[in-house]
Amino acid sequence: MKKLLLMIFIGSLLVIFGCNAKADFKDQKSEVSDQKAKDASLANASKVADESNRVSSTKEDRSDEIKAPDFKLATIGGEEFHLSDYEGKVVLLNFWGTWCPPCRKEIPDLVNLQTKYNKDGLEVVGITLNSGSAEEIQKFAEQKQMNYTILTDLDNSETQAVTNLYGQAIGQPISSIPTTLVIDREGYIVKGYLGARSEQVFYNDLKEYL
Repeated sequence: MKKLLLMIFIGSLLVIFGCNAKADFKDQKSEVSDQKAKDASLANASKVADESNRVSSTKEDRSDEIKAPDFKLATIGGEEFHLSDYEGKVVLLNFWGTWCPPCRKEIPDLVNLQTKYNKDGLEVVGITLNSGSAEEIQKFAEQKQMNYTILTDLDNSETQAVTNLYGQAIGQPISSIPTTLVIDREGYIVKGYLGARSEQVFYNDLKEYL
């Protein structure tokens, strides 16, 4: 049930504009004829997800929830990264690209979150898609003063493989970015967002896990 609710929640957010994560993805329709109906749908989806999270947090058995798959990628500094290295942390996992305007827009918010709440156990992690070499990504990160972990391919296309892996886990292909997932201290995916969000929106959802 938890997995189904998260699928519905993330799927309902497909009306939000994002960048195509792969060059060969089909164009997604984003026109909505009734703005009020769209807002109501998003609000209802968020309410369902929040209520489900509160109920599941009281259970010891989490077998119906989605465990975040472990993976191995490279940092832009050339070090090997395993998600399992952050066991016991709250991870804000952000799928993004340097070429994506909404991704660039939310970078300052992610920087602020890392600065303010890292001491409370938050780790922001960016999985970079289709953005060139590690050196090029690192140059971009330095220009944007990105203070959180930025990941790229080990050799070739591993970031896309991880993206596909997480799409399978949540039951919804990650075909647009930014897509962001909240992983709690026990390694479960508890929130999902398609499209850029503000620092305040992220924090409002993160604070119960910090």
